[in-house]
Amino acid sequence: MARQYFGTDGIRGRVNKRPMTAETALRLAIAAARTFAPDGGREVVIGRDTRRSGEMIEAALVAGLTSMGVKPVRLGVVPTPAVALIARETGAALGFMVSASHNKYEDNGLKLFSPEGVKFTDEVEETLEAAMAAAFDGDYAVPAAIAEPEEMTGAGQRYLGRCLETIGKGQDFSKLKIVLDCAHGAGFDVAPEALRRLGARLTVIGAEPDGVNINAGVGSTATGALKAAVLESGADIGIALDGDADRLIVVDETGEEADGDQVMALIAADMHRKRRLKGGGMVATVMSNMGLDEYLRSSGLKLARTKVGDRYVGEHMRQHGFNLGGEQSGHIILSDVSTTGDGLLAGLQVLSVLAARGGKSSEMLRVFTPAPQKLVNIRYSGANPLESDRVKAALAEAESLLGNRGRMVVRKSGTEPLIRVMAEALDEAHMLKALALVADAVKAEA
Repeated sequence: MARQYFGTDGIRGRVNKRPMTAETALRLAIAAARTFAPDGGREVVIGRDTRRSGEMIEAALVAGLTSMGVKPVRLGVVPTPAVALIARETGAALGFMVSASHNKYEDNGLKLFSPEGVKFTDEVEETLEAAMAAAFDGDYAVPAAIAEPEEMTGAGQRYLGRCLETIGKGQDFSKLKIVLDCAHGAGFDVAPEALRRLGARLTVIGAEPDGVNINAGVGSTATGALKAAVLESGADIGIALDGDADRLIVVDETGEEADGDQVMALIAADMHRKRRLKGGGMVATVMSNMGLDEYLRSSGLKLARTKVGDRYVGEHMRQHGFNLGGEQSGHIILSDVSTTGDGLLAGLQVLSVLAARGGKSSEMLRVFTPAPQKLVNIRYSGANPLESDRVKAALAEAESLLGNRGRMVVRKSGTEPLIRVMAEALDEAHMLKALALVADAVKAEA
């Protein structure tokens, strides 16, 4: 079934344009209430990030839920993993996060979490889409059963406490000089407070949200300001969150980025050493570097791969008993604590290792030698270029060229009209040639 609303990570788009409208949020709230709380009387938690349109979308959710006799519990501005955590700990019927993650303020989105704090499967999303189409046709709560919304105070502090519990007693960060970039987003208050409680010498940027500056020149997708601040202050390390704080990017003391694969390898090695790693390895997506696979194998561990999207990573973790997984882009799930990507939680684990070991972060974060890899994003309009014979032939030729010494990953973005073409190989010349074959074909059809 062709989807009208849901993409790779919930519903996302330009505000006041389909699908990201107040009407969509209203339909979704009604459909979700009928699906997960058909008799009413349940609670649903709602969080949001700092973008201006968040309260508008939240208001539509509140209207839909109350009309069905379901009580909305507004958490205010909190990170996405806080919504997942509180949904799980309070027994809510589900949780909503109003956020477009790393996108600019003109966009917004809706992420949903089950009572277990996990993102829904494709099948559940398809059920919700069908229910959304008929949302205005069914019955509503009788007047006496219309619910009253309420505010939950201290939601961010509750989440903060769970994150800090992962850091052993007696460990402090007082010897670490850290720059933290909060992307003017949902982590702008709790993330600095976490590091200050641990004694870090902290410089904070991107922590003055005004409704329109989220992710603007700061955060995980615009790390120039973080790199400059690290170099200027002589910091040991820099951490950048994205707009809803479910993702992080780490910058070492030289101003170089360490991608999510290196961060996951570092955390995996530390958990393995402490006998806390479950499942015999970790889970990542098809985008993760071959070098991560080789590194884990050398330690007697395995790497399981999934489709792109941290919800697919999370599903595989739950089904096969892993407690660490994530994406190269920086969404990292530590499921002993959090059920979704969590930038603050993952950042604390990295800082904990650095605090314990000492030394330079540039050395600590070079866990393995990556295989040459390159990703190209190609914008398209109209038909999906991946369905053309020209692109299919180019992909077959590239895969033949790489053989078993490399791989191609070509996919349509779930959040933007982009084709993502990734090539990876042990031999860089072969990687570049394969990439060019496919990228040129996609561009011709875009």
